Amino acid sequence: MNTSGPVDQGLRLIPFRGLRYVPERVGSLAAVTSPPYDVVVRPDGLHHLESADPHNIVRLILPQADTARDRHRQAADTLDRWLAEGVIAPDPDPVLYVYEQRNDEILQRGLIGALALSPAAEGIVLPHEDVMDDVVADRAELMRTTGAHLEPLLLTYRGEGGTPTGAGAVIDRTVLREPLLATTTEDGFRHRLWAVTDPSDRREIETDLARHQALIADGHHRWATYLRLQREQTAPGPWDYGLVLLVDTARHPLQVRAIHRLLRNLPVSRALKALTGHFRVQRVEGPLPRALDVLAEAAAAGNAFLLAGDGGFHLVDRPDPALLARTVRADRPDAWRTLDATVLHSALLDEVWRIPDAPEHIGYIHDTAAAVEQAERLDATAVLMHPVREEVVRDLARQGVTMPRKSTSFGPKPATGLVMRSLTLG
Repeated sequence: MNTSGPVDQGLRLIPFRGLRYVPERVGSLAAVTSPPYDVVVRPDGLHHLESADPHNIVRLILPQADTARDRHRQAADTLDRWLAEGVIAPDPDPVLYVYEQRNDEILQRGLIGALALSPAAEGIVLPHEDVMDDVVADRAELMRTTGAHLEPLLLTYRGEGGTPTGAGAVIDRTVLREPLLATTTEDGFRHRLWAVTDPSDRREIETDLARHQALIADGHHRWATYLRLQREQTAPGPWDYGLVLLVDTARHPLQVRAIHRLLRNLPVSRALKALTGHFRVQRVEGPLPRALDVLAEAAAAGNAFLLAGDGGFHLVDRPDPALLARTVRADRPDAWRTLDATVLHSALLDEVWRIPDAPEHIGYIHDTAAAVEQAERLDATAVLMHPVREEVVRDLARQGVTMPRKSTSFGPKPATGLVMRSLTLG
């Protein structure tokens, strides 16, 4: 997100010495990358990544041990060992990075750097979702113990469009050179990374970004973690900055997808029975793509959800107005009050199903098919959501209104493992 006019104090992105895998020490760069930590939700996905290469980044972002303390210590020890063995090495000088992701349909380019932190009240970096304190606490302890930012957040700003100037012009010039690295991950995305070393290019970027504000597209918990760790410091230093990827959505619009809910302890039969008198329920024919088309059509007319987990699909829509009046906060804008995520959490989870928003009860899953598969395997309920439009997210963020957590999934997300930031190297 971004305002196109000037702001009193905008984005400040500074160079850093990136930590990167040494290609000769790993099987392939693709084999050591991972999706962001919160996308690796299934044990089979975790095991797949761990077995792809003994040095896969998932061993740092999702270490496996009996206790949280042991997990964090294990990640720190692993990072130290890989640095000592030369598996990972710091770049010689602080730089900004140009990062490109592309497949047959999408081209996305942006800047990776260390962004000056600011609270939401300053209006420079705007969140649009609430966060869960337990997740922030866990990520804070991991960052604190490893002394590193292991994966960049995805932030967006909005340039003026038209002929590229400022940061956009620097990016366009940079991608004409040979990249530092190039690899293709198993999802079909091709990734390339360049260093921006020319001082005049960096000044051009600095001048341009200083006029803009950004929206957190992906990484609310990590941004909250950055701010928490900054507050712990007694003097200015590297904790005043956080690792981010900045993308100009005027040039590279992001995709917005839904994040689905897995209600671990609620079979579909019980979920449907509790809806009587509160929502309309209709059985929908599969397969999954066809059922999602029905959901999209219903969502265009109002709040709608698709339940799965019993081998079929059930459209849930047309909520009882009295239920909404009783359960949804009245002191928020209409755009917030009518969000599917608002209605789901306020009316369905809190009131109808009475399910606590805790990890042992609710899982958040980005992949639609994975949500259905897990629900069927666990005799649970998957609540499939329809995506929120980006302009709704942007408008609410500008008003300082946060959406229920895990309301949106922006992408494509940066691959984890291509460049990291040490808090001891700067």
